[in-house]
Amino acid sequence: MKFLHISDLHLGKRVNEFSMIEDQKYILKEILTIVNEQKPDGILIAGDVYDRSVPTEDAMKLWDEFLVSLAEKHVQVFAISGNHDSAIRFSDHGVLVDATGIHLSPVYEGNVRCFQFEDEDGIVNIYLLPFIKPVTVRAVFPTEEITDYTDACRVAIEHMNVNKNERNILVAHQFVTGAERCESEEIVVGGLDNVSSEVFDDFDYVALGHIHGKQSIKKDSIRYCGTPLKYSFSEKDHVKSVTVVELFEKGNLIIDEIPLKPKHDLREIKGTYAELTAKENYENTDTDDYIHAVLTDENDVVDAIGKLRVIYPNLMKLSYDNKRTKQQQLLSDVKNVEDKSPIELFEAFYQKQNNDEMSMEQKAFIIKCMEAIWEE
Repeated sequence: MKFLHISDLHLGKRVNEFSMIEDQKYILKEILTIVNEQKPDGILIAGDVYDRSVPTEDAMKLWDEFLVSLAEKHVQVFAISGNHDSAIRFSDHGVLVDATGIHLSPVYEGNVRCFQFEDEDGIVNIYLLPFIKPVTVRAVFPTEEITDYTDACRVAIEHMNVNKNERNILVAHQFVTGAERCESEEIVVGGLDNVSSEVFDDFDYVALGHIHGKQSIKKDSIRYCGTPLKYSFSEKDHVKSVTVVELFEKGNLIIDEIPLKPKHDLREIKGTYAELTAKENYENTDTDDYIHAVLTDENDVVDAIGKLRVIYPNLMKLSYDNKRTKQQQLLSDVKNVEDKSPIELFEAFYQKQNNDEMSMEQKAFIIKCMEAIWEE
């Protein structure tokens, strides 16, 4: 039995104030093409469908269109809400759309939805566990000892009454201890949201969402598929993909990846302003990509963003990498202030601030400014 595993669509997301909705439309079409080619038995969508609990109209429309397209292909869909989704809004009309093969997790109230299928190798159970917090599970099972996220997941899974003799898939949205985070994710101080991977021992495959970089935790069958798009420059080196998992007899599964090619890549370019604007350095590149430009010039370039956007229209971020930024220094008290001239004091300040000496031209300019002030 074959499944495609995706998560963290974050529909409606903005990256550095750029709307990603057109890129998301494009990548969902890519996923639909993969569905046509792979002909899976089901799609596992592991939460954070939306970027915020009150999604934009464009985001809601795009999600509806995606589900309709999957329903028309007669593909079973198993989707849960993540920490960015409103569980109530996400599950709206869930029972009604079940008839189309679209299965959405309801608000967690102690009962986890389970769907059962059978092939030549036996029964496959698919459990839909939406994002949960300790307080959520504690409210349902007040007599259970629940002090952290691991306890919450353990108790929720214990009440699923999983048959260990059958093949079992869990779709969940939690932070499993040991996962590598990205800048675009929400981080809980002190790792309080950590869940031990041991609570998932009863499952043959755990389709996880929440972490934006694809990775397996402890073993191949506990897996984050990652986001379909790059949502921060910490992900610039990621190769985004759809995870394909095939279950055969109990204990035998194959996991593969199908790369996704975005409408616009998100990448970093580095060099002096002259180098980044030299035609020979950009003419054979995708200048429409989302760009983080790192300038190595020692002096700031006036209106660098505006000038660079003539060549790179989707420039998202500009920063400098030079002597000044490499060594951030705390300004300390200048010694022997009484014995130093104003220009000497300014030179000391400049050197501390920029980790470099003033040029003769800069020094002459500052002296001129000082003289003008004193005359006034």
